[in-house]
Formats: sequence, structure tokens, C-alpha cells
Amino acid sequence: MAGKQSKKTTLKVTQIGSPIGRTDDQLATLVGLGLGKRHRTRELEDTPSVRGMINKIKHLVRIENA
Repeated sequence: MAGKQSKKTTLKVTQIGSPIGRTDDQLATLVGLGLGKRHRTRELEDTPSVRGMINKIKHLVRIENA
């Protein structure tokens, strides 16, 4: 079936804040995104679920378009 080819956009997420002293759910969100230590960077697909996770810990990460 010939469908539309959608170009998937990605986000470059870098952890800039420490998880020390944060709530358990914020730490779990960092780990879920593949982060957990400062200065780790991951390229993640730009989906609503990833955006929601980033929004929850926006004070701990820096986001760039990849």
C-alpha cells in the first residue's frame, strides 16, 4: 500500500540539572527518557508522549531541534 511518507522529527534533549532532591516521578521520567546523569544527551522522536515527559522535567533539561 503506497502511503504518505512522513518525515519523523527528532528532538535533542540534554540533561542540565541534577536529579538529587527531586521527586521519584521526576527521576523516573528522566530514566524513561534515557537520561539520569547530568550532560547526557539523547535524540528522541517528537511525539506527544515525549513532549509531555519533557514538560514534566523542563527545569532539568535543554531541548534543541535535531
